[in-house]
Amino acid sequence: MPADVQHTLAGSATLEGTSLHTGAKVTLTLKPAPENHGFKFRRIDIPDQPFIDADVDKVQTVERATTLAEGSVKVHTVEHVLSALCGMGVDNAIIEMDANEPPIGDGSSAPFVELIKKAGIVAQSAPRRVWEIREPIHLETGDGSLLTVVPCKTFRVSVTNVGPDGRFAQYFSSEVTPETYEKEIAPARTFVYYEDVKPLLDKGLIKGGSLENAVVVRGDQVMSKEAVRFPNEFARHKALDVIGDLMLSGKRILGHVICVKPGHGPNTKLAAILKREYSRMRSLAAPFAMPSGEAVLDINDVLKLLPHRYPFLMVDRIVDFVGDTKCTGVKNVTINEPFFPGHFPGHPIMPGVLQLEAMAQVSSILMLRKPENVGKIGYFMSADSVKWRRPVLPGDTLFIEAEVVKVRGNIGSTRCRCFVNGELASEAELKFALVDS
Repeated sequence: MPADVQHTLAGSATLEGTSLHTGAKVTLTLKPAPENHGFKFRRIDIPDQPFIDADVDKVQTVERATTLAEGSVKVHTVEHVLSALCGMGVDNAIIEMDANEPPIGDGSSAPFVELIKKAGIVAQSAPRRVWEIREPIHLETGDGSLLTVVPCKTFRVSVTNVGPDGRFAQYFSSEVTPETYEKEIAPARTFVYYEDVKPLLDKGLIKGGSLENAVVVRGDQVMSKEAVRFPNEFARHKALDVIGDLMLSGKRILGHVICVKPGHGPNTKLAAILKREYSRMRSLAAPFAMPSGEAVLDINDVLKLLPHRYPFLMVDRIVDFVGDTKCTGVKNVTINEPFFPGHFPGHPIMPGVLQLEAMAQVSSILMLRKPENVGKIGYFMSADSVKWRRPVLPGDTLFIEAEVVKVRGNIGSTRCRCFVNGELASEAELKFALVDS
């Protein structure tokens, strides 16, 4: 699957079963969703069939599971299905249920992985926006949980699980891709310590729990219908939960999530921090809605898009867009330009290199039309086939045309021409890299 675009389900698929905490019978259906939709739960057992966003702001409780609420409407134990959708590379989906909790299956997210594979996954047109963590983000709680996200060029999760009295201390670490998720993380089952069972039942929880859908630990012994699937199955299941809970931040990340004694409480607190830090990062750049159709950008719009300022801003206005591949900018050349006194005294001519710079700035605006490039800066890499055809003088209006020739990753190539009164003044083929500002 291409990793640079969003994905949704190719069709619908349904799973029936019993929920863990309420013990109710439930039918869950995964359905496709449009681009930029994200994940939303839908309670079809309620008359108006309300939606609940998979958003950390909707978290109500985090005891033994993550519960979302919108008013009086609740959805319990959302982490396993969200983890499966994220781990398998799905970005947009509707999760319909006729009860308030997904089926627990065997206590892992493997049943949801199979459901996703049954539905199929298809690429969408919109780019997948992934937040690359640039500075460490840290959370430490009073009960010994420690969660940190550090910069990494992939999404990796490392978990240390420590049970009561140091029992079943386990470690697991893996990069999270659809392949590793399905084989190494999804099969890991939920678990509970025997001494916690009665208190949980007294609270009205785990009504649907059994040795078929959870691993029970009594003393140093593991009780379940099936032997442990991995020597470190508990740490792997904690990683599964972390992936699902962090998706409540609303952002996929590139970063290494390192957890010691994670749980739904610390996980969702970290998701809230991620959401807040992402909003703070985005606020550092002035918001600007780049038009998707024909439009004119005035100087105030140009200033929001380009970091250049006097005396090096060489675009006054964008007067035309043609799709995502062509645009035309304007530079009004006046005698007040700071370079004319020295180029040349008594014979003012706009330097050819500044015409090149004007071409590069218009090209940058054209490349910024793509959502994934918002907030980036274009760095010159090369200029080829450069030709100057006529001098540009004070009083001229320079029309700068740019056309995208090729884009690969963050490298773009454009073909540019400058005109004065319909006459070709200069032309060049430019290559530049788009980098974070």
